[in-house]
Amino acid sequence: QSGLETWDRILILTICAAGIGGTFQYGYNISIINAPASYIQMFMNTTWLERTGVPLESNVILLLWSFTVSAYPLGGLTGAVVAGPMAIMLGRKTSLLLNNVFVIIAATLSGFSRMAKSFEMIMLSRFFTGMNAGVSMNIQPMYLAESAPKKLRGAVALTSASFTALGLVLGQVVGLRELLGGEENWPFLLASNVVPALIQLTALPWFPESPRYLLIDRGDKESCTSALQKLRGTSDLSAELEEMLAEQAAVKGQRAKNPWELFQNPALRWQLVSIVVLSSAMQLCGNDSMYFYAAYVFQEAGIPQDKIPYVVIGTGSCELITSVTCVRHSMHSVPSLVFRWSLWLMACIFAYILSFGIGPAGVTGVLPTEVFDQMSRPAAYMICGSLLWFNLFLVGTAFPFIVKSLAHFCYIPFLVVCVCTALYVWFFLPETKGKSFLEISEEFRKRNFRTKTRAGFYKGPEEIKTTTL
Repeated sequence: QSGLETWDRILILTICAAGIGGTFQYGYNISIINAPASYIQMFMNTTWLERTGVPLESNVILLLWSFTVSAYPLGGLTGAVVAGPMAIMLGRKTSLLLNNVFVIIAATLSGFSRMAKSFEMIMLSRFFTGMNAGVSMNIQPMYLAESAPKKLRGAVALTSASFTALGLVLGQVVGLRELLGGEENWPFLLASNVVPALIQLTALPWFPESPRYLLIDRGDKESCTSALQKLRGTSDLSAELEEMLAEQAAVKGQRAKNPWELFQNPALRWQLVSIVVLSSAMQLCGNDSMYFYAAYVFQEAGIPQDKIPYVVIGTGSCELITSVTCVRHSMHSVPSLVFRWSLWLMACIFAYILSFGIGPAGVTGVLPTEVFDQMSRPAAYMICGSLLWFNLFLVGTAFPFIVKSLAHFCYIPFLVVCVCTALYVWFFLPETKGKSFLEISEEFRKRNFRTKTRAGFYKGPEEIKTTTL
C-alpha cells in the first residue's frame, strides 16, 4: 500500500509540475490582459503624446490595442509550429523547461515597459507569452499522457484543461482592483506570469522524462525502465514494457513524421479528420468569446459596473469546477451552480461554459496522443495547435461583426458548429477509454481501409472449367 501511495504521489506531483508552467499559463495570460485594458490604452496615448506632441485618435488607439491583443494568438500559432520539432529533438520534459524562457523574456518586457515608455514592449511581450502557451498546449498533454498508466491516461491528460481553467480564475482574481488590477500596478500584473515559470523551473527537473519518448524515440530501454520505476513505484512493469516494445517494433525504421506527411498517408485519414474537426470546434464553438465579451454582456444584463469583475470570475470558476469534476468522474452537483443566478442570460452563459468544461476543454488535448503513434504524434499536435490558435484569432476578430450582423442571434453559428461536431463524434469517433495505443491504432486501421478489406474477400475463380458458351 505504501508503494502505491508513493507512485501516486509522484504522478500527482509530476502533473502539478508540468501544469503550473504549462497550460496554466495559457489560461492565466488570457485573463490578466482584460483588467488593465483601459490603463494600457491610456499609456499608449500618453507615450505617443510625449514622443510627438500630438495625441492619438481613438480609432488609432483601438488599432494599437487590437495589435496588442492579436499578438497573443500569433505567438501561440508560432509556438504550436515549433512545439513538434522541440518535442522530437529535446524531449517532452526538456521542451517544457526551455519553454519558460519565452515567459521570462515576456515578463521582463512588460514589467519594464512603463519605465522605458514603450508600448511596443507590451506587444512584443504578448507575442512571447503566446509562444509559451502555444508550446505548452501541445507538449504538456503529450508528456502527461505518455507518462500515465493506461487506466489513468485519460484522467491525467484531462488535468491540462483543469490547469487552464485554474489559470483563468487566478488571472481574474489577481486582476481585481484590490490586488494588481489598479492603474499603478498593471506592469506588475502583466509580469506576474514569471512566477509559475520559476515554480516549474524549480520543480519539474526532479521528475522523469516521458518513458515512451525514452524507449521509442531514443531507444534507451534503461532510462525508460528507470523512469517507469519512478512513476509506477516497485510494481510489475513487464506488461507495460511489453506494450511499449510492441509499439517500438511497429514503428521500427520509421522517423518522426512532418505535418504534411500525415495528410498524404491514407492510414491516418480518419485520425487526421478527427483532430481537425475537434481542434477547430474547440474555438469555433464560441466559448472564448464568452470570456472576451462577458463583461459587456453582464453590463447589458443590468449588473452594476463595480460588481462585474467579481461576476466574471464566476465564468472561469465554472470551467474550473467542471474540468476538475471530469477528472474525478463525478458530475452530479455541478449543474446546480448555474441556477443560483437570477437572470436567464447569466444562467445561459454559465451553462455554456459548464458544457465546454465537461467535454471539449479536456478531450481535445488528449485525442492526438491516443489516436496517433509515437512517430506521428508531434506532427499531429502541430496541426492541432495551429488550428486552435488560428481559430482563436478568427473568432476574436470576427465576433464583433457577427454581433453587429445577427444581434441577439449571434450564437446561432456557434450552435451549428456544436451540433455538427457532436454528430461527428457520435457517429465516427471510436471510444478510446481503457485501450492501448496499438489497440486504438488497429481500430482506426480497420476504419481507414474498410473498403479495401471488403474488396479483399473476392479471390476470383479457383479453376476455369471451360470457355464454351
